Amino acid sequence: MESGDRTTQEWEEVIGEHVRNARIVRALDQKRLAELANISVGAVSNLERGKGSSLKTLIVVMRAVGRTDWLESLSPPIAVSPIQVLRAKQRAQRTRVRVRTHGTSTPR
Repeated sequence: MESGDRTTQEWEEVIGEHVRNARIVRALDQKRLAELANISVGAVSNLERGKGSSLKTLIVVMRAVGRTDWLESLSPPIAVSPIQVLRAKQRAQRTRVRVRTHGTSTPR
């Protein structure tokens, strides 16, 4: 199955499996991981089983297992060219509205 074809539930299960594997590599049980992440054992269990977790839970768990690199890979920097910045400024200037002293406005 292509990763783009996965459902939200399938993605939760895949991510949960990655979290479980990261925990096992660090030789942690769920209780110890919960202590390190300052969350409940139930929250760790739900995350690993793909049963709905918050983004905050995912972040604290990945930090606790030393996988902030994994978090960084979720949001790579997006390079913006100077030409794109210039074009965006030009579009913004064209859409500004100038207000006249008579109370009417006209587009530029």
